[in-house]
Amino acid sequence: MRIEPLGDQAALAYCADENEATRLTAAIRRAMPAWCVDVVQAYTSVATYYDITLVDFTRVTDWLAAIPLHDATAIAPGSLHLIPCCYEFGLDFKRIEKQTGLSREAIIVFHTGSTYTVYSIGFCPGFPYLGYLPPELTGVPRLESPRLRVEEGSVGLTGRQTGIYTEARPGGWNIVGQTPLQLVDVRDAYFPLQTGDRVVFRQIDEREFRALRGERLSVPSDSA
Repeated sequence: MRIEPLGDQAALAYCADENEATRLTAAIRRAMPAWCVDVVQAYTSVATYYDITLVDFTRVTDWLAAIPLHDATAIAPGSLHLIPCCYEFGLDFKRIEKQTGLSREAIIVFHTGSTYTVYSIGFCPGFPYLGYLPPELTGVPRLESPRLRVEEGSVGLTGRQTGIYTEARPGGWNIVGQTPLQLVDVRDAYFPLQTGDRVVFRQIDEREFRALRGERLSVPSDSA
């Protein structure tokens, strides 16, 4: 693990892979020393923001380097979220079928059959970058021309990743469905998904979509 300063109030750790970065993030959150302001994972890097009135970069670096990341069993996995997805709202099945050679039904089976890890959050508030897609769905490129508007809750995929648009905005990912759940509320500081959490998609029909529309994603009390 390599650690470098990120400005004058954060230490940026570069880990060997996503799993090591996830373990490091979980360990920091579990310990949460008084000087720690925030922790932000982005795939293989972890930024630890600190209060410069309480600690300096050298002390933070020493503390991070002492975390036993080799012992994966000592760090509990993130929460497991079951997120409903209505694939009837998929816009790009024809494109994905052409790229993968799979039928619509097979695409849904593969997409719902994997457990994804939140490796990063960004692009728009709370947008979870979920990895990784099964090999059968990997390699579908972004749209040649991004849509001017992708609806809130839209579930998309591209490359090795899948993700959820937490608000309506332009976007170029291939849309396979839509979740009825609210995943972000900036005014209430509601961000239920964190890096290290896991996500499984559950197929629902349009009727259930309408029934669940606007409900918040419940946060499990314990990791699963």
